[in-house]
Amino acid sequence: MKAKAKYGQAIRLASTTDLSRKQWLAIRKLGLGSSDAAVAVGLSPYKCPLSLWLEKTGRKEPEDISHKEAVLWGIELEPVLAQVYAKRTGYRVRRVNAVLQHPEHLFMLANLDREVVGHPDGPGILEIKTASYHSAPQWEEGVPVAYQCQVLHQLAVTGHAWAEVAVLIGGQDFRIYRIERDEEKIRDLTEREVQFWHQVTSGLQPEPDGSEDAGSALAWLFPRDDGETVDLSDSPEFNQLFGELLHLREHKEEVELRESQIKQQLQATLGAATAGLFADGKITWKRSKDRLAPDLERLGQDHPDLLSHYVKPVPGSRRFTIQAVHAVRRHTP
Repeated sequence: MKAKAKYGQAIRLASTTDLSRKQWLAIRKLGLGSSDAAVAVGLSPYKCPLSLWLEKTGRKEPEDISHKEAVLWGIELEPVLAQVYAKRTGYRVRRVNAVLQHPEHLFMLANLDREVVGHPDGPGILEIKTASYHSAPQWEEGVPVAYQCQVLHQLAVTGHAWAEVAVLIGGQDFRIYRIERDEEKIRDLTEREVQFWHQVTSGLQPEPDGSEDAGSALAWLFPRDDGETVDLSDSPEFNQLFGELLHLREHKEEVELRESQIKQQLQATLGAATAGLFADGKITWKRSKDRLAPDLERLGQDHPDLLSHYVKPVPGSRRFTIQAVHAVRRHTP
């Protein structure tokens, strides 16, 4: 039997040379790539574990983000930034051109941007990022947590001792961050990824995490209601959750009212002024630019037949409402 090709400790699962998008997506379904790591352990600011679970279990197709500007520019600039890194550091970089697989946890996959060779510390990983000017504050204290998870995942798969993240911020601020192999962090990340992958293989749905993405995932998973009522009145667990929800809703209304009062008091103080300065910050109250908008009401009155040709059905959505029973229940002896 032919032995599987290796890269460091990792297995070369598949060559990425001439790999079609369909083949790439099929391979991604076999496990967790490095960009999935932060999502799987609940540390991604953009995507929740439930959404990833829906994709990995085949219930939902992953969103095609290949046409998005940030992704397109990232792909275009990757070879340029790899060259810049090599010039700045004096070390050679090369492509790996393979999907790598962890030798023990076969669901852990990785596709490296570049490998750094000729370094005195041995081979390393180069992860290349592009970031907008607005996301610059996220990089002030080092590599954002989600990207740390991505690199630690790659270190876990390859067995390499170090990695560097090269990021171009705002098109002109080039930075290099070093990430050393940390066995404790890698062990913790791996254990949590193992737990998530068990949920995938067993079909055990992850708990929603309260994020907007989790709300969207639930709406996709359960788009329609069937008219039935689930009686949870005898469940201590869910009655406690409902009571907590009522308590939070009450305090939320109080907080929002107080916020509005303070905001309006400050607006009254500003008057016609555009901005106000404080010891700890600044407020602005600016008028947006006037714009032209179609007058659909008038169009419908003047040309009702024409308007009827330009309508489309809009799917309904489920609305979550809360009703508290304030009446005191009487107990018969």
